[in-house]
Amino acid sequence: MPVMPIMPIISIIEQLLAIARNTLLESIRQPIVLIVCAAATILVVMSNPFSAWTMQDDQRMFVDIGLSTVFLATAVLASFIATNVITREIDNGTVLTVVSKPVPRPIFVIGKYLGVSVAMLLAFAYLSLVFMLVEVHGTLQTARDPLHIPVILFGSAAIIGAVSVGAWMNFFYGRSFASWTVATALPMLGLAYLLSLFFDAEWNSVPLAQQFEPEIWKALLLMSLATLVLNAVAIAASTRLGQVLTLVIVVSIFVLGLLSDWMIGRTLSETAAQATLTAGDQVKWGLLSACRAVLPNFQVFWLSDALTQKKSIPGEYIAYAVPYALAMVTGLLALATAMFQRREVG
Repeated sequence: MPVMPIMPIISIIEQLLAIARNTLLESIRQPIVLIVCAAATILVVMSNPFSAWTMQDDQRMFVDIGLSTVFLATAVLASFIATNVITREIDNGTVLTVVSKPVPRPIFVIGKYLGVSVAMLLAFAYLSLVFMLVEVHGTLQTARDPLHIPVILFGSAAIIGAVSVGAWMNFFYGRSFASWTVATALPMLGLAYLLSLFFDAEWNSVPLAQQFEPEIWKALLLMSLATLVLNAVAIAASTRLGQVLTLVIVVSIFVLGLLSDWMIGRTLSETAAQATLTAGDQVKWGLLSACRAVLPNFQVFWLSDALTQKKSIPGEYIAYAVPYALAMVTGLLALATAMFQRREVG
């Protein structure tokens, strides 16, 4: 059995990493990343006092609103960033320079996907840390409840420090303000969150496990998988369509994926419950089953209901969701590669 030489493999890996790195830098430098992250930060913070107007468990309402904000913010970023990475290269003609060299088109597509996915995961990690910091603070059930000063102090210091670093690098070194702010905020917020876990609202030392919420982190992990799938959808669509049509496709699939259980799963369950199936029912069953298999089901990655109902997320469910996301990403990248193979880029 022939074995591929080592040098071509190393060359392919180097090309893949170079494309991914350039895509990551281009994506994280876009102002839309900082704008969406800043807007989502404000919405997550403001959802804390808004949740206090419920008549029941205010913290459950905050978790639902906060997770929805993070989920929608990353979907917006994927719609704008991932849809642009290939389309912009084709419109500018720079893709011709890359593929005219000994760079296979599949490597180009996969490298673009990896770069934009890392950028999206960085933004998602930032928003997750903001959400978790506000979650540690908790909603104020009554006017007597004290503010969680450690969370406010550490979180504010992290945000101010990141903005200061971004402004410093932009003013003195001409670096991208957006990329340096987001990249610096990530470790600073991580440190702020870790420090906040060791103190209560009155600066009393508490065990780390007292305020740490592993179930919420599991839900955020699954939401990050949804981001990877949505990026693959955008990359596949952008290989053949312009940015506007790609945006429409991404938003449509995202919405349909969230509603697939209601639109398709319910009909399949009702059809399966029938005692006998006519020929038309069998055809309908087959078409709906095919649609359900092809359409990414984003409800698999949305577990806000489990959190608000105080249910744990079993490891078996995560073991199911991860291969499902990988299968979707693999299929979409295969489709993207096939469509890009015959795309005229000159």
